[in-house]
Amino acid sequence: MDEPVRQEGVGTPDAFERLWTPHRMAYILGESRPSGDGPGDGCPFCDIPRRSDEEGLVVTRGKYAYALLNLYPYNPGHLMVCPFRHVADYTDLTAEETVELADLTKQAMRALRAASGAQGFNIGMNQGPVAGAGIAAHLHQHVVPRWGGDTNFMPVVGRTKVLPALLRDTRGLLAQAWPED
Repeated sequence: MDEPVRQEGVGTPDAFERLWTPHRMAYILGESRPSGDGPGDGCPFCDIPRRSDEEGLVVTRGKYAYALLNLYPYNPGHLMVCPFRHVADYTDLTAEETVELADLTKQAMRALRAASGAQGFNIGMNQGPVAGAGIAAHLHQHVVPRWGGDTNFMPVVGRTKVLPALLRDTRGLLAQAWPED
């Protein structure tokens, strides 16, 4: 009788050579990604403000925009600043929305420095699917904290990220450190 063919990594112990992150499949497959151009298309950035701050991972709310943790962070504390209004293009923001988006970004930097000692930041937004926007229908600006040596062997060799705290715990720390201005 022939031995069954064994595929590498399928039920075979591998001494932690793989880190499984099945929760990221929702992001890869585009689940919860809005399909149309309006707020009724399943947009998570329109739905999140209707939830409690803890449930939606919202750190703070302004009059025109809010800051929340990224559900699929590049680094611990990766925040996004979003207008409440469902708008895709930065040039379509009102003057008030633009000012508050900028103010919340500054506040995010202060909170991340206070809560985690962030040494630098990557800040930006991807406008349109061809520019890499995962949810192109609703504008959002990323605020990614950085530290010296934060790109270690895990993302480079292991092609994975190690996040040392649960998102809800990180949200609580940042909400507590959020500046009043």
